[in-house]
Amino acid sequence: MRSARPQFLLAALLTAVPALLGFAGCTEATAPVTASRLTIVQGHLQQAAAGAALPLPVVLRVIGTDGAPMPKVPISFNVLAGGGAVDPATAISDANGEVKAKWTLGPASQVQTLVGSAPGVDPVSIGALGVLPTDLLIAQGNNQTAKPSSALPVSLVLRVVGPGNVPIPGQTVALAIGSGGGSLSPASAVTNALGEVTVRWTLGPQTGLQTATATAGSVGPISILATAN
Repeated sequence: MRSARPQFLLAALLTAVPALLGFAGCTEATAPVTASRLTIVQGHLQQAAAGAALPLPVVLRVIGTDGAPMPKVPISFNVLAGGGAVDPATAISDANGEVKAKWTLGPASQVQTLVGSAPGVDPVSIGALGVLPTDLLIAQGNNQTAKPSSALPVSLVLRVVGPGNVPIPGQTVALAIGSGGGSLSPASAVTNALGEVTVRWTLGPQTGLQTATATAGSVGPISILATAN
């Protein structure tokens, strides 16, 4: 009578081989996550007065090979065209894989370029337009009347624009009393996103016509009128 032991051992071996192979597959090492690409979250194609800081910071995000934002990656910024400066020049990505930088444009009226880079990935280019002011407008508050030594009822609003009547943010507007005494608050201000500054004018003690002046970079001065009576 033939022994059943060899057949039993063969069956056991055939049953164990797939299990052993499956066990070996579970021990394969997972590839480490590395940076795969750099993306622009915010700050591309802005414009501001040449020499001024852009209204919004530049924000870049690094994405890993797993498709998720990747923290703790050094990202560097370099001005490629237009001059100017960026702060910080290098930063480490946060928990969202992001870094932020303030970009101050160079003095020229032209397209300016900033490059962001991180180890092992393609760099990205961020563009901005530096605009020189062409006109300074009185948007509100000219030719008012108030009692001597009192504030005008409506604040002055001055608007700085560039070519095509485009508002210029980040431009300094300086004001001064021309005649009649009084005061302006503030005497200097930086235009907001609409290219505007708001100023309070308190007239001087003498009656009659009083004047103030405003200048924005190379534009101006322009005169603003009020009457004390």
